[in-house]
Amino acid sequence: MVGGRLEAAVQGRRAGAGARAVQGQRARVSSCSSRCCSSVGPRGGLLSLQQRGRRGAAAVALRAKDSEKDGGDESHTVEMAGSVSAPPGAGKRGAEWFNSFLKRFKPVQDKSDNVTALQFEKPLFELDKRIIEVKKVAEENGVDVSSQVAELEARASQLRHETYSRLTAMQRLQVARHPNRPTFLDIVLNITDKWVELHGDRAGYDDPSLVCGVGSIDGTTFMFIGQQKGRNTKENIHRNFGMPTPNGYRKALRFMRHADKFGIPIVTFVDTPGAYAGKKAEELGQGEAIALNLREMFGLRVPILSVVIGEGGSGGALAIGCANKMLIMEHAVYYVASPEACAAILWKSREKAGEAT
Repeated sequence: MVGGRLEAAVQGRRAGAGARAVQGQRARVSSCSSRCCSSVGPRGGLLSLQQRGRRGAAAVALRAKDSEKDGGDESHTVEMAGSVSAPPGAGKRGAEWFNSFLKRFKPVQDKSDNVTALQFEKPLFELDKRIIEVKKVAEENGVDVSSQVAELEARASQLRHETYSRLTAMQRLQVARHPNRPTFLDIVLNITDKWVELHGDRAGYDDPSLVCGVGSIDGTTFMFIGQQKGRNTKENIHRNFGMPTPNGYRKALRFMRHADKFGIPIVTFVDTPGAYAGKKAEELGQGEAIALNLREMFGLRVPILSVVIGEGGSGGALAIGCANKMLIMEHAVYYVASPEACAAILWKSREKAGEAT
């Protein structure tokens, strides 16, 4: 009798525990469903999920449509994951664009289009242009005109020799200032095996009109210092038309001392109408910077070679031109003051620069 009562009590407890577990699971399911419904909206989870799917599909379709407008007739394929694959031929178009970009840095095919001709040089350019036209016509028609071309080339060489052998003083000055005359960087990049440009005067400024750097020629290291002009108006403004400021001369002196310390020979290239004579340059001590360079260059123990490659004017040229050996290129000039400055001093007019020359 007692055993039966105990067995009934145990079964009742088990039934109560099972009922409470079922009620707890139902409560958890209802709470999860209420949270899901509250996150997707009051109209039910299934309906909101369908709306979201429609909106995502519409967005993907709009992106595909916009890409079709940008890319022309080529269509983009939409994958199941929602990502858009690259259009066919995209790599080819990228390679073509990259090749067209690199063509800008190749040497010009027709150099006459990129060369400025002085007034007395125009007959030479016309004759060179005629030779090019004759060669082009002969190649197109398959005609042998080698004898005629040789005759024209000989005539052009003779005319060039005659033209440059009887230049006046003013014409020689124009050739020295020629826009297409090789600059310091043109020369140093062609004569060196390795070249590293150095910057700064250790006083917070780097003058772009005076370039310094270390380069090697046949295994021998040199310190190159030179004044740099520009090819066009933008470059000339950046380079200050080749007129260094006091900071530029202090930068040159810094690297001269560096070369003297490590026993590196110094090569300087002079190409300047003169030191910059602006108010700011005078405030920064233009005269003191030039004088200090002159004094220090006389005391350097390494050999110094100076080359006038274009225009060497006044103290701006002397500040890097005190050397053991000085060379001057053909049709280059070296003077105390420019003809325009002399005319302004003597006649109060720059128009008499030809007479001052």
